[in-house]
Amino acid sequence: MASTHRAPIEEHPDLVELRARHDRAAATPRAQMVEALALLTGLYLAASPWIVGFNGFTTLAVTNLIAGIAYMLLLGGLGNSYERTHSMAWAAAAIGIWTCVAPWVVAGDVAHTRSITSNLITGVIATLLALAAASAARDDGTNRRDPGTRRPMPGTR
Repeated sequence: MASTHRAPIEEHPDLVELRARHDRAAATPRAQMVEALALLTGLYLAASPWIVGFNGFTTLAVTNLIAGIAYMLLLGGLGNSYERTHSMAWAAAAIGIWTCVAPWVVAGDVAHTRSITSNLITGVIATLLALAAASAARDDGTNRRDPGTRRPMPGTR
């Protein structure tokens, strides 16, 4: 019986191409801008109770602190590990939507003009940045191969 040598999956041409595409996407000015703005948005969201003035350790202040930190963690790694974090952009979009509705949903009397305005603006920006990060993951068609030119796995015929 003939022995066939199979290359490790890390060397599969499709996987190599996918990683190269993610590296190119993360290196674009758009991706870098989205990452930087997302970090600033998350930082502002976490600090907004103290910046805007609704910091009496209310439920909204704690919610914004946790949501801001989570948002920064989700979208902050786009440049370093784009292939693993771009799909987390959808969770970041959910945090942005939560930020918009939080003043009316969390317990306590926290729906004041300052907290509502701050959360609505920050939530909309956070959602738009997360959607921009998610859309950057889509293939724009410039790298697409003809489906009829599928390459075989190394070691197979």
